[in-house]
Amino acid sequence: MSFGENLQKIRKRNQLSQEDLAEMLGVSRQAVSKWELGVGYPEVDKLMLLSKKLNISLDSLLVGENPTAISEKGNPSDTIRIFSPNEGVSISTSKVSRSQQFKGGKNSPKYALFAFDGNDLSFWGAQNTFLAWYRNLEDVTREIEEIQKALDTGEASYTLQYSVKCKQNLFRTIEE
Repeated sequence: MSFGENLQKIRKRNQLSQEDLAEMLGVSRQAVSKWELGVGYPEVDKLMLLSKKLNISLDSLLVGENPTAISEKGNPSDTIRIFSPNEGVSISTSKVSRSQQFKGGKNSPKYALFAFDGNDLSFWGAQNTFLAWYRNLEDVTREIEEIQKALDTGEASYTLQYSVKCKQNLFRTIEE
């Protein structure tokens, strides 16, 4: 499910109109419409505010129920333990997914990486765990390729190498 489809579903589940959501975020109704149509994408600070106001995790908001697989094998023995030193996260997974590009300031991260936790299924579908922020598409793509190599060679664990350390500054996420 795309971000736009996911946003629309969550907005309707919360019984909000596009106008209501726009007012809540301090943007125009047209901006919300563009996001839902997949024409535009909110800035990182607006994503954080969306997450807070709609009481939904960033990973659920961005990835929804359909993470991109990095391993098509999919059985539990094909997992790897991923450590994210910048975020203090550790998870066993066989799949990861990256976000679409964020539109933020020059010091804002542009992509996020999520892990699919196949053992944590709920009524709403698969659960995703936020792993890390990335400066650019090349870095997040390289990280996914390295994770895939580690999976293919049967490594037990992998520590993220290309992520950036970020901090929350008011409603913005910026690199430290």
